[in-house]
Amino acid sequence: MLRYLIRGVLILAILSMSVSARKVIPLSKTRFRVLYDDGHSKVYDLKGDEFIVVSVREPGSDGRFYAVDRDGMVWLTGPITSGADDFKTPSGIYCALYKRRYYMSKRYPDPSGIDNMDFSIFFTHQGHALHKGSVNWMSHGCIHIDPKTIPTLFRWAKPGSTRIIITRASYMPFARHDLLMFNLH
Repeated sequence: MLRYLIRGVLILAILSMSVSARKVIPLSKTRFRVLYDDGHSKVYDLKGDEFIVVSVREPGSDGRFYAVDRDGMVWLTGPITSGADDFKTPSGIYCALYKRRYYMSKRYPDPSGIDNMDFSIFFTHQGHALHKGSVNWMSHGCIHIDPKTIPTLFRWAKPGSTRIIITRASYMPFARHDLLMFNLH
């Protein structure tokens, strides 16, 4: 009985870490302003947390992901593609819910029968995930990450603690210094 109570509390804690929003604006390397549909906003500071910022391809953004460690250092980056017009990836601050090394989309299965969402890091209960995919075409709402890069990100991300920030604004101004230092640009 106690095990189920603890599990329920953990699930509620994880859900409280996820914030779907109308707009997410990076203010610094670790601070983000979230604008909600009802007009109010809140600033979240993720200093000391590990997180992944995903800047989707829209005017003013750069179509990249950025992995940020607990020290606030951007240590990994790469190009992404996100949801096509009819399948927009939702903006917000989420918590990685769970990971699956091998996975076939239930809603959009590949006709060949080959897993089409390997290295999935799920961040919504509707099935949105960062996963292996071509960065040359848009998705059904997930974030495609290059097949050479996603295994590293998959191993690093921790369900229940790694945050995933989806923004339609550029994060590059805050990441540029680290990327130049590590020659990751």
